[in-house]
Amino acid sequence: MKINGNEIKPGNVIKHQDTLWVAVKADHVKPGKGGAFAQVELKNLLDGRKLNERFRSADKVEKVRLEQKDHQFLYPEGEMLVFMDTENYEQTSLPVDFVGEERAAYLTDGMMVVLEIYEEKPIGIELPKHVELEVIETEPVVKGQTAANSFKPAMLTGNIRTAVPPFVGVGERIVVATEDGSYVRRAE
Repeated sequence: MKINGNEIKPGNVIKHQDTLWVAVKADHVKPGKGGAFAQVELKNLLDGRKLNERFRSADKVEKVRLEQKDHQFLYPEGEMLVFMDTENYEQTSLPVDFVGEERAAYLTDGMMVVLEIYEEKPIGIELPKHVELEVIETEPVVKGQTAANSFKPAMLTGNIRTAVPPFVGVGERIVVATEDGSYVRRAE
């Protein structure tokens, strides 16, 4: 689908210079002289390069729709991670680098993720916003430590480091944000 260059919004995926880019930031500029344009910061979906590009309203760009399919994480296999399409049960193996070392640590058996697919090729993965993990190591509770925003370091399953409130102990299950590994709440 073709759109005008000044209609690009953050989050849009476009085909530019024969490759796929996602718009990270878009500033619309109306100079005193000359026509308006959009100054767009793009990130390459395939190799991560960044590019700043100017699009005038007369420029036409190809807006790409990515197919999003639910997949279930099955297991790690060496340097690969195995996922299963929940509709047709086909298995897909992706390298750990595709997901990212830090994000791959959040994957647990049976976890549902969304694979973004373009022309039958996976180009992105979306983890759930929050995951439930167990605290495997943390400092003991210090009596009298009641400051509202005091946190202590903790190690979670998957060797994930985070900071937890003083009342959380070893063996407890907590909910963590996959975006930055921060503590959200105790698990029910």
